[in-house]
Amino acid sequence: MIRTFVGAVAAVLASLAGLWLMIAPFALGTQAESADWSNSTIAEFSTGLGVAVIGLAGAAAFAAAIYENLVTRGLVTVRRREREPEPAPAPTGASSAELATMLAPLVEALREDLATTNGHRR
Repeated sequence: MIRTFVGAVAAVLASLAGLWLMIAPFALGTQAESADWSNSTIAEFSTGLGVAVIGLAGAAAFAAAIYENLVTRGLVTVRRREREPEPAPAPTGASSAELATMLAPLVEALREDLATTNGHRR
């Protein structure tokens, strides 16, 4: 666990170093504001961009390893979304007589409901 934490800190520091390399020519004044980028500015910026991207990828990988380690130890519980039950498939190949038999209780319940409400909406 300590090794992964140290790795995550090192990866974050590497990404910060990459960001510094990207802004250093402008912050230190070695690149004029209105001039085109010099070869050294392009080299520093592209190197910094590469280091920052690799550092962020490393930090994400170490964070995932730390999370998995915490889940394995039982210190973090994983929330799983419960799936809604899928509706039952409609009967296939049922004849109209079978469908009428299946729907008869529903139709009767609707008739009783309408009869008790005297046709008035609730």
